[in-house]
Amino acid sequence: MSQTSDSCLDKWMGREALAEAMIPVIGRLYRENNVVTSIHGRSLINKSTMNILKAHRFARRMSNHELLLEETAPLLNALSELELGAAAIDIARLTEKYRAEGNGASLDEYLRSELAEIVGKRGADDRTSTDVVLYGFGRIGRLLARILIEKAGGGHGLRLRAIVVRKGADNDLVKRASLLRRDSVHGSFEGTIRVDEEANTITANGVQVQVIYSDNPATVDYTAYGIKDALVVDNTGRWRDADGLSQHLQSKGVARVLLTAPGKGDLKNIVHGINHRDISDDDKIVTAASCTTNAITPVLKAINDKFGIIHGHVETVHSFTNDQNLIDNFHKGDRRGRSAALNMVITETGAAKAVAKALPELQGKLTGNAIRVPTPDVSMAILNLNLEKGTTRDEVNDFLREMSLHSDLRKQIDYIDSPDVVSTDFVGSRRAGIVDGLATISNDKNLVLYVWYDNEFGYSCQVVRVMEEMAGVNPPSFPARDVIAPIAVLETAGA
Repeated sequence: MSQTSDSCLDKWMGREALAEAMIPVIGRLYRENNVVTSIHGRSLINKSTMNILKAHRFARRMSNHELLLEETAPLLNALSELELGAAAIDIARLTEKYRAEGNGASLDEYLRSELAEIVGKRGADDRTSTDVVLYGFGRIGRLLARILIEKAGGGHGLRLRAIVVRKGADNDLVKRASLLRRDSVHGSFEGTIRVDEEANTITANGVQVQVIYSDNPATVDYTAYGIKDALVVDNTGRWRDADGLSQHLQSKGVARVLLTAPGKGDLKNIVHGINHRDISDDDKIVTAASCTTNAITPVLKAINDKFGIIHGHVETVHSFTNDQNLIDNFHKGDRRGRSAALNMVITETGAAKAVAKALPELQGKLTGNAIRVPTPDVSMAILNLNLEKGTTRDEVNDFLREMSLHSDLRKQIDYIDSPDVVSTDFVGSRRAGIVDGLATISNDKNLVLYVWYDNEFGYSCQVVRVMEEMAGVNPPSFPARDVIAPIAVLETAGA
């Protein structure tokens, strides 16, 4: 028994050593070559040894075996020798392809062939950088800032240049920086933050952000701060139509506007993964819909394409938001004046109708309602659907698991079938929605799905994807196509 325990520990320590050795290689590829490495979409940038080990373990969901560091570590080292240009490289999928299609070629030979378009280009990046201004710095604004700073890399792509707020106090700048540094739900900021009160800037991990005080979106001169052709992300929710949001376009240095809420009128409501290709260069104002719309639309599209949806009802169990009262007080909305911390509150949601803006084939087929509950983050959508084609629980779950792994919607749909997961397990999820397979109910043509979603961080990740699409700053991605491996039916909590 003692020998077996010692052997197990020795094996673990060996894997730890391999993961530790990967960290500087991942860092050099990122800093010197603008190469972002990931494992099945989970970024490895600035991750700890333990996070790298967990990411390898997570790969069990994709095949019948765990991703081996004995394979990925040599692959990473080989990548570091190729003088690569800017790219996003999924080392798990690349490892799978080499295993399946290497045909006796050496690792170096295979990588030079697979990555031919970027080999020898050492950090070359054809993308033009786009200046970003966050108009508002609340829950979504601060999370967008965290994500943009994390993705800053060598300065290409989206560049966070400024935030615009109304001055709330003499020590406003310090308080804004403190709220970026500390978050009761999402934890501490990963990195360092410095405040320059004289220059009115916040510098986070080397990214200098100008803080501009204004209460008029039409009168800010961004060019005075060296900002030009900026993408302004309005996360205040104050204006939701073209007339209101077009005020931003009157300010010097602004080229386009993105709203982090459902838009009104003829504005395009974009759910990345569904209709992001509808964004044209002529679209000066675009909206990123709502967190709930982003969570449910990809799942609804997958189900509609496979089984057909006759009609359905969406019931959202949603964490409370800043729009509600902490204690009973007057509120112009029905029921929202009652204490958010003490009550479940029935309220309206426009998510069901908003789905049709991104997915017109579901126009008029969905109804919806919402219940606000006393949790600060992570919500759930219950999709009660009547289908054209009958199915079974196992068939639906296998299909949605496959969609979460190998489809074009894998950045939007996640899948889990652990018996013990609860809402806090999904804080920080970067997917738009996570299907809870064990909760699925199917009775021929009647289907009920439970979809978790981090209505703050997961939604913010979707917003950033729309921003990247608007700016045209996505780097080339490798491998260009997947090797479809058999999927293991495993408990998938964590990761």
